[in-house]
Amino acid sequence: MNSKTERSIIQGPAGAIECLKDLASAEIPFKGWAFVAHPHPLFGGTMDNKVVQTLARSFSQNGWNVVRFNFRGVGQSEGVHDNGVGEVQDLLFLINYFAASGPIAMAGFSFGAFVTSSAISQIYTTRESDIKSIVLVGTAASRFTVPMIAQSMHDKVLVLHGEIDDTVPLQNVLDWARPQSLAVTVIPGVEHFFHGQLPLLKNLISRHLRLV
Repeated sequence: MNSKTERSIIQGPAGAIECLKDLASAEIPFKGWAFVAHPHPLFGGTMDNKVVQTLARSFSQNGWNVVRFNFRGVGQSEGVHDNGVGEVQDLLFLINYFAASGPIAMAGFSFGAFVTSSAISQIYTTRESDIKSIVLVGTAASRFTVPMIAQSMHDKVLVLHGEIDDTVPLQNVLDWARPQSLAVTVIPGVEHFFHGQLPLLKNLISRHLRLV
């Protein structure tokens, strides 16, 4: 956590949701609220995951207040794992709680990228103009049916994947992206958790955020 991180408990659809708010840098014009979803909770994923922290830091340093949260049954969040269904409900609840109107950004890592894409598929028709940026890292396309991203939103999307990801093979992400003509940025020599390459990940995300 950084010095501008605040912890809170919010009552959601299935009970308490444990959240961290990473406040935007005061040196950058405020952009809005960003929401970051963590990897699979049954395999140790939490909002404190290093990739999730890197995503949060990238957004906060580029003018966004960031909300990251523990999925159901993780940490102090109540409820039980719901294979993405309840997790999407919680993400949508938090978006409405913190940013019922105005600019938002959405990001996720691995299982969190699946949850993020699923949430986008439910709100893009009503909030498309509000969604300013989407960042998907290590998208779990080999394990879940990840919704496609609407063509009209492609210029807001950054999809990042490691070349040697042995948790979610690159080929599965390309197979998901190909029918959409959605660009995928492949990082050579990088595996699923970006060990040793988190600064590069942060730089790529920051560059994207400066352009959208």
